[in-house]
Amino acid sequence: MEPILKASKLSKHFGSTVALLELDLEVARGEVLCLLGANGAGKTTTINLFLGFLEPTSGTASVNGLSVSDSPLETKAHLAYIPEQVALYPQLSGLENLEFFDRFAGGKRSRDELLSHLEGVGLPAEDAQRRTSAYSKGMRQKVGLAIALAKNAQALLLDEPLSGLDPAAANNFCSLLAGIRDEGRAVLMATHDIFRAKEVGSRIGIMKGGRLVENLDAGSLTASEIEQAYLAHMHDEAGVTS
Repeated sequence: MEPILKASKLSKHFGSTVALLELDLEVARGEVLCLLGANGAGKTTTINLFLGFLEPTSGTASVNGLSVSDSPLETKAHLAYIPEQVALYPQLSGLENLEFFDRFAGGKRSRDELLSHLEGVGLPAEDAQRRTSAYSKGMRQKVGLAIALAKNAQALLLDEPLSGLDPAAANNFCSLLAGIRDEGRAVLMATHDIFRAKEVGSRIGIMKGGRLVENLDAGSLTASEIEQAYLAHMHDEAGVTS
């Protein structure tokens, strides 16, 4: 079966700076690939190439068998993106934001259906009716997940979604993400949180200097072993800079 997300020899250069070098990766349905790495390792560049925010220098990013460069609109229809800070309209409620993004994506769901999506990701109806200007980061992330579910995206791309969340909110977010994974969606998540990556990830990719230097089976390793592998690469000098 064709993976939902696939990078083939994917590279991105900014002048003389190598941000990504010949990346090969696949993310299948029902799988979470967590990318670990220091700032500048190439994690966000990878996500931006799948989203079509950047044009590759060489190689191919594909979504559901379609090249992102050749079919930017078609591939975006399969994706949902949750950045570190979910951008919502502060004067609108969570429900009104979800309704706006649903309509923007061509959806015609009723308010009751949209409210059920918000409740499904743990945002009670009373909070869904409040302006998002008063939301915590965890609440904003829940609206982001609800937008993804309402869009029926086949793949979710998440860039540091756990940054700034307290332990309870991070645990809740990972539980929601596990449910999304179990529904058969593909998830690619950039994170610095090794222990949460172990908790929710199917595989762990370690990136350094634009290269994927490890692709680990999360289920066969402890969090401590993943941490040791990560630290070993961080201490090992590589020849590519980002």
